[in-house]
Amino acid sequence: MSTNTQPAAAQGSTKALLSRLRSYFLFVPLIYFYTFVMGTLSLLSSLFDRSGRVQHWFARTWSSMILKTLRISVHVEGLEHVDFSKPAVYAANHLSAADIPVLYTCLPMQFRILAKKELFRYPFLGWHLRRSGQIPIDPDDARASLRSLNRASEALRHGTPLVVFPEGGRSPSGQLQAFMAGGFYVAIRAHAPVVPVVIVGTYELAPMNSFHVRPGSVQLILGKPIPSAGMKPRDMEKMARQVHDVIAETYYSRARVTRPTPANNQGKAKEGFTDYPVGLQPTQGDENQSR
Repeated sequence: MSTNTQPAAAQGSTKALLSRLRSYFLFVPLIYFYTFVMGTLSLLSSLFDRSGRVQHWFARTWSSMILKTLRISVHVEGLEHVDFSKPAVYAANHLSAADIPVLYTCLPMQFRILAKKELFRYPFLGWHLRRSGQIPIDPDDARASLRSLNRASEALRHGTPLVVFPEGGRSPSGQLQAFMAGGFYVAIRAHAPVVPVVIVGTYELAPMNSFHVRPGSVQLILGKPIPSAGMKPRDMEKMARQVHDVIAETYYSRARVTRPTPANNQGKAKEGFTDYPVGLQPTQGDENQSR
């Protein structure tokens, strides 16, 4: 028995080593190269186009180049559920750095992203985010974050769709994390629906804190829009739970990752839902403005 398994184990180890070498010395350098070139061109285009539309085209092209290079294919479902001519908040689970290219490549409309402020500090990436009109959120500054959320709701009112990652960051385990409510506050203030977006497979191909990227297939599923009509900012926690449940149901029915047991997830979920993101608490002024 051992003589039969040893060659198979050795072959598996060789394949894993070659996969890592290909990722470290081919895939990752190419991604950095694409980012440098497309980021530079995107920044130059911002001097002539303040709307961000040209920069969005560069972001989509950059994303397509990355997915093709990594040989990651995406199967999209649920496009028929969404009217892309109307603004909405697209709330997606966050598993991997590959999520951004997947969304840019597959969502058929212009959009802006609500992102952590720290991302705006990176060369080229941060410059592109700022010049293309993406919206920074500072977890350590509640007032600044509230201003950013209000700015996002104004952009949404004027017809610009918004993509948010309610988990606040990538999942280190592939399991769905608790949702923060900031993106839902934006939807409620703008009286816009929330579209649940489920990403399946990117965790297995490009997990957090790893430079080993594997080719493979990914699923992107768009759920039916959840209306915010009649809701007030104080209802953002309720809406966060509703969207979380919809995404969790689809994600765990398709992902290789197992659903956490309630006993293990209860405390984390409670903290994530009841602690308002970045210190955000709906004020009386916010309540009046939402009516």
